[in-house]
Amino acid sequence: MNVDRVIEMLQRQEGLSNTLGMEFFSTDDPDTCMAKMKVNERNRQPFGFLSGGASLALAENLTGVGSLALSPGRISVGINVSGSHVKAVLEGDTVTATARLLHKGRSLHQWHVEICNSAGELISSVSVTNYVISPKKP
Repeated sequence: MNVDRVIEMLQRQEGLSNTLGMEFFSTDDPDTCMAKMKVNERNRQPFGFLSGGASLALAENLTGVGSLALSPGRISVGINVSGSHVKAVLEGDTVTATARLLHKGRSLHQWHVEICNSAGELISSVSVTNYVISPKKP
């Protein structure tokens, strides 16, 4: 999936993805997109582990990028995010999120996201539903 247009849009503004240090990537698969995030002081717990909330934010932001790439001229908002965290990640490591589109409806996109550490081990499994709408005319 080509997300370059969405990446350019995100780079021109402040937001959670920039605050937490997310980097988004296109893939050759038309139903898949990816992101990376270094675990650091911006997204870790006080104990030095990646925050579960930051993992969920990574998944939701990544699928938002994917839904925007699939629906030019429309708006995508997450309406349901649910995840399980199965392994801790220490500060200094980098996580990679891979989002796969499970359903592309006219107004709903359902995604499954796997987040892995730098060793390729699963750390979180996340389901995201996005609501895709047309912007209101001023």
